[in-house]
Amino acid sequence: MRRVLAAVAIVSLLSACATQRQAKSNYEVIPDDEGKILRGPISRAILQNDTTYKWLAENMKYGTADASAVEAFRNNANNFSMVVFGGTWCEDTRNLLPVFYRLVEKSGYPDNKITLIGVDREKTAPQDLHKKYNVTLVPTFIVMRDGKEIGRVVEYGKEGAIDKELGQIVATGTAK
Repeated sequence: MRRVLAAVAIVSLLSACATQRQAKSNYEVIPDDEGKILRGPISRAILQNDTTYKWLAENMKYGTADASAVEAFRNNANNFSMVVFGGTWCEDTRNLLPVFYRLVEKSGYPDNKITLIGVDREKTAPQDLHKKYNVTLVPTFIVMRDGKEIGRVVEYGKEGAIDKELGQIVATGTAK
């Protein structure tokens, strides 16, 4: 009986590991001169747990999140979701994704409401998601409500303060 239970436990564990591997394999890893490029749906955890992307943790150490944006994200967290396109190879993404995640952390905005999509150097994503969301530059931060875009900030935005601009979109429901 113990052997049967042990065998069932091992099979269950292996099954769970295989399922986790499948879930993580929704993105492509593309070899690159600078390391590797992730293309497709990724997560903050994937970036944080891979030393290739140490820029995320390093760049999050600098700066603070805009207070009004933190309040807007906190007060409206149930009313919107985010779709973010970035390139793990892209200097602007390396500078601005940490600004976004600093805002997320300070406001307590849930990671499960963020869809992060990696693009290749041609700025394409699987299933033509880059076309669906009309993405031509990265990073692009898109604020969604009820499945529809209510605003976006592309690269450094209009004011050079993406957290502030995202906060304004979230607070007012429209892009400035």
